[in-house]
Amino acid sequence: MKTMSYEEKYKMMTETPVNRLIPRLAVPTIISMLITSIYNMADTFFVSQLSTSASGAVGVNFSLMAMIQAIGFTLGMGSGNYMSRMLGAKEQDRAQKACSVAVYTAFALGLALAVFGIWNIDWLVRVLGATPTIAPFAKDYGRYILIAAPYMTVSFVFNNHLRSQGNAALSMIGITTGGILNVILDPVLIFGFDLGISGAAIATIFSQFISFLILLTLVVRSKNVLKPLPKHFVFRAWVYKEILAAGMPTLGRQGLASVASVLLNVAASGFGDAAVAAMSIVTRIMMFINSALIGFGQGFQPVCGFNFGAGRYERVLEAYFFCRRVALVFLLTMGIIMFAISTPIMRLFRKDDAEVIRIGARALKMQCCLLPFQSYVIMGNMLAQSIGYSFRATLTAISKQGLFFVPSILILPKLFGVTGLQLAQPVADALTFVLTTVVITMIVKELRGMAQAGDNGRKA
Repeated sequence: MKTMSYEEKYKMMTETPVNRLIPRLAVPTIISMLITSIYNMADTFFVSQLSTSASGAVGVNFSLMAMIQAIGFTLGMGSGNYMSRMLGAKEQDRAQKACSVAVYTAFALGLALAVFGIWNIDWLVRVLGATPTIAPFAKDYGRYILIAAPYMTVSFVFNNHLRSQGNAALSMIGITTGGILNVILDPVLIFGFDLGISGAAIATIFSQFISFLILLTLVVRSKNVLKPLPKHFVFRAWVYKEILAAGMPTLGRQGLASVASVLLNVAASGFGDAAVAAMSIVTRIMMFINSALIGFGQGFQPVCGFNFGAGRYERVLEAYFFCRRVALVFLLTMGIIMFAISTPIMRLFRKDDAEVIRIGARALKMQCCLLPFQSYVIMGNMLAQSIGYSFRATLTAISKQGLFFVPSILILPKLFGVTGLQLAQPVADALTFVLTTVVITMIVKELRGMAQAGDNGRKA
């Protein structure tokens, strides 16, 4: 593979037609996201064959994984988006500092989470929503996941850094290898070595470690990728300010996803292990669908950041509208398909538990009805985040799982029972769509004004 110079990469990002450039950058990321979702679903699938309580334990630990991801993605996407803008503005030194600070901070926070979580594992699984019958399985799984937290957070940072510099194909290598390895190891360790749910956790942390080693090697050996060298680490307020300004939407989205997952588990536990297992499975299925769209959008983000930094506002708008059209068609298609096969899909996971199938299939159908609207929400949020509109990006990011889902999951199950549990996410999705549409319409109007001003300036 030919290594591009920074000048060649700059030209590619600012001049290649967006309908060719974005798919080129997005395909590796889509593959990475799908593989990640597949091995998340593989854990759920294989563990679900053990028992309904074991299946629920995976859902409980999903909240823990969301915490780890919140750290990695906040620092990774925050620094990555800032790096894209700085590289677009040809400020490589500032981009280099953000790169190093993000990596070492992610490792430190991951280590702190691991020590705290292992020391307080009994308390932790109860807080995450485990019932008395689910708790033993949740502890067996959670201990291993916490051991992996330091290098998992850094892996998420490396992945985002590679993408933000236009090297999505490199990030795909590490993520895909680890994901495939996880899917292979799951049945071997769970059933072949009779390790049960601990086998699923061991498979996950081992495959994540292999991904980390591959990503680290690619970052170190690639000539046109910024390195997280210790000499570039500076404990300065301005660096963290820039990283967090761009990363706050991700922190809001990922952090609240963790909170929402905990509240969902707690609400579902009131209706038994079957409800916890069913909603856990539905969550993984919807994540799988959205992962492809998020992967596509992450091909859009570096293009957006580069061109905004370079003052090419008309190109930012062109890229946004192209991605929104593609996203709408994709989610509309997936919504129709998944609605039609909701019951058979649930039966794949827990064929012997009719209650899990009944609760899950109905919840999945409800969420599929609102799925096409997520194209506007996800792409709009990525636009705001990539161009550094921190407050508005954070507002749209936290609205789905924070402003709207949290009240829904606290109120609706008490009013309507299991139906309220199933309705909480669709209600939140509908309200998020309304808010995001208002916010992004304003941003698009501003970008059009900036693009017009730029055209007038060039003509003058």
